[in-house]
Amino acid sequence: MMQPMTPSTTSATQTLHFSAPSSLPAETPQAMIGFGQVRHMRHRPKVHAFNYSTFFLLLPMRALQTTDDAALPINRAGAISFHDVDHGDGRGAEAGGALAWLDELLHSEGIVDATGETWLHCYPRVLGYTFKPVSFWYCHAADNSLRAIVVEVNNTFGERHCYLLENPQYGVEQRASKVFHVSPFCEVQGDYRFRFMRTADHTVARVDHDDADGPLIETSVSGLLKPITRDELSHALWGYPLMTVMVVARIHWQAFKLWRKRVPFFTKPTPPQDFVTR
Repeated sequence: MMQPMTPSTTSATQTLHFSAPSSLPAETPQAMIGFGQVRHMRHRPKVHAFNYSTFFLLLPMRALQTTDDAALPINRAGAISFHDVDHGDGRGAEAGGALAWLDELLHSEGIVDATGETWLHCYPRVLGYTFKPVSFWYCHAADNSLRAIVVEVNNTFGERHCYLLENPQYGVEQRASKVFHVSPFCEVQGDYRFRFMRTADHTVARVDHDDADGPLIETSVSGLLKPITRDELSHALWGYPLMTVMVVARIHWQAFKLWRKRVPFFTKPTPPQDFVTR
């Protein structure tokens, strides 16, 4: 039986154990900001591990269609802001924005009942710049049960791909074949193992990569959730003033360290023909 989660379970090298419902308590959706950690652990052919402090947004996308968040600039300039064009096919708010793109994607995959709240876990723009290695769309049905999770992945070559997890449950492992190039130090093969946790004030997203020889890389992003206020945005800005720039800088720094360790390098293959992998 899964046990309640403890703080130590956010480590990418440990197994997540927690009990979590398949749906969240019904409540008025409120835009949240999370402060936490990104963790990464490579097992082979050289051990390589790191963790960084970070912050991220968790946004109730349907609620934000009708209720403007006074603190967070949405589709307008701000020190920390959210813009629809940074997701999906890049459509702006005048064309329905990222939520309309998501609904079309789900419908094209036969999921037409994810009509409840959709929560987007993503990085914001900071001082006008963003790079989003991965964003998570938590799509609920009208009864507030979790209907699907869309994992939206971007690489540093300007390419994007989505992994669709149907009928997931919090705390229960989901799998998908790896088909999209992310790092030149990982061949495009094997499987991803996804696990997610969400409570009222905490979230964990874990993505592990297994190849033919077993577990290769373990990653997680976790954080304590707080309602977005001007004070919390100010804290994020002053605590992490170049956060989104540093996301890219750290990707290249860690790549350099892997190169120094002589980890094998793989050239980028042709992107997958299908935009969505299930």
